[in-house]
Amino acid sequence: MQRAGCAPRPRDHADCSRLAYAVFPLDRDGEVNVKSVAGTSFLVVALAATLGSSTLTTATAEASSGDRDEYGQYVGDAGVLDYQVHLPTDYDPSSPTPIMVALHGCGMTGYGINSMKDTTRFDVVANEEDFIVVYPTQSFDRSPQLCWNAIEPAHQRRGVGEPAMIAGITESVIDRYNGDRRDVHVSGASSGAGLAVALAVTYPDVFATVTSAAGGEYSYDKAQHDLDRVSPEYTASLAVEEMGDRAKYVPLLVVQGDRDDVVRPVMAERLTAQWLAIGEALGQPASTIESTRVEEPHRYPYTYTRYGDDDGRPSAIESYLVEGMGHVWPGPGAGLFTDAAGIDASRVSWQFARSHTTPA
Repeated sequence: MQRAGCAPRPRDHADCSRLAYAVFPLDRDGEVNVKSVAGTSFLVVALAATLGSSTLTTATAEASSGDRDEYGQYVGDAGVLDYQVHLPTDYDPSSPTPIMVALHGCGMTGYGINSMKDTTRFDVVANEEDFIVVYPTQSFDRSPQLCWNAIEPAHQRRGVGEPAMIAGITESVIDRYNGDRRDVHVSGASSGAGLAVALAVTYPDVFATVTSAAGGEYSYDKAQHDLDRVSPEYTASLAVEEMGDRAKYVPLLVVQGDRDDVVRPVMAERLTAQWLAIGEALGQPASTIESTRVEEPHRYPYTYTRYGDDDGRPSAIESYLVEGMGHVWPGPGAGLFTDAAGIDASRVSWQFARSHTTPA
């Protein structure tokens, strides 16, 4: 079933920057701080009212010159989820096309108000580089704050919850649009980053790379109350156990601001440590190959670090720690949670994806 809908942007963006969109808002003790998002529920209510008034109609997207957007709805045992598919300018249904699944954070949508589509501008990159972008959008019924729920055990396993829905959407897009099964990637912002990481663990046979912007490790709920006692190596063991006989190392890109007071930099450090431990467990150990601090005019300095081995294979992990940057998806996007002084995370994510495909 194909559905289409669009909602206007809110007229007043005052104080919208106060809306945290993380699945991991932490207080000083390292515990989830729900107060950091609860105080901004007025925006969520406004989003609900606006989206609720939108008209959903049947989409009949005809082949045409230029890019186009189509809409779908996944219906399965795990639930119902709407999504938008962006087809690039030179899309050719006869040729297998790479796919990027882009997952929004709390207080955002996939393709409506304050969308992942506008925030990342992945469409622009897709039109230049010829790949499909998929924008799932969370439902208010599942999360009034429009967060993904990968911090909950019910959404950390294959075949159930949000991982099953996103994987189901991905399979539908592959089948409908002739997606290249060896070239499917997932990226996410904050709570979407948490779900993206969970997808790399639960569906390593589907996704070739994962990008986490302001996100955290798989099974963080096991560690959130005592970061000192519950190590990333332990949560890595849970990840490997969940992978089971499908176990495969999915390369990871990490983007983090050092001024992020919603998802603190320690979360990026733990995620990197977890991924290194997963690689070790799967017989693909990695170590730091390169770490460079970069300064560019009119931009935040950042430290780029690459992890891998010495045999010339693509990096297992790459990370960007951006100085002075807060809780955003950095780049030239138009959403409420962007910062043009940061790196262009969408282009960096796709460049990372280009160097990795799933072995045949």
